[in-house]
Amino acid sequence: MSAAPAPASRSWLVTPRPRPRARLRVLCFAYAGGGSAAFTGWADALPADVELSAVRLPGRESRILQRPYTALDELLPDLVSAVSSYCAEPYVLFGHSMGALIAHAYARELCDAGLRGPDHLIVSGRRAPQLTHNRPLIHDLPDNELLDRLREFGGTTDELLADPRTMRLVLPGLRADFQLNDTYRYTPQPRLDCPVTAFGGRQDSHVDEAGLAAWADRTTGPFTMRILDGGHFFLHSSQAELLRAIKAVLHRTAGSTVA
Repeated sequence: MSAAPAPASRSWLVTPRPRPRARLRVLCFAYAGGGSAAFTGWADALPADVELSAVRLPGRESRILQRPYTALDELLPDLVSAVSSYCAEPYVLFGHSMGALIAHAYARELCDAGLRGPDHLIVSGRRAPQLTHNRPLIHDLPDNELLDRLREFGGTTDELLADPRTMRLVLPGLRADFQLNDTYRYTPQPRLDCPVTAFGGRQDSHVDEAGLAAWADRTTGPFTMRILDGGHFFLHSSQAELLRAIKAVLHRTAGSTVA
């Protein structure tokens, strides 16, 4: 008889509303520089038979003093070790921007290790990983230029950008995340066999519909694409609509009984 899997590392996961009897789990990965706070309020909006957890990577929130990862290949083994036990039962992965890249790679890593794959992969605000970058590489810019880029992206408030003390704390994590993004190179790999749903922002200047549609090539299962109003951070500006769409995905996913 095999030993029971070790519990997921608490430092890596934030579960706002634990639901031990949940029929389905949703594991969320945030954008560059983001943490569990990116999904504030999501657990309350999901069905009672669904438990949501957000991955909290080193270099942000309560882990802000820990060394952030700068390469996906370095992150994946530790991520699998820390949270794969959480994915031993039916689960869905959600990732936005950098989080979509990590979610897909994490799913592929689990499958390659012979572990349970996701029942559904939801990606958001990210071109398919096999496509090349279509935005400037920014991780090695001087601080003032990097801050200007962050203003253009719109995901960081002006108040935060104007606070030197806070920015000294968060910039190393942001640089590391952008380095992970900028230096990622796709290598051919098997497709997933789960359904994939891709969301995009209608006004997102860096993620076009063709880039989203290319996620269809990453699965042998069904693929769906949906465009919502908003720029790159439409997951905040169109949060209510996005969550309604995610609830519809969960309704179609094995393990959930939500109406």
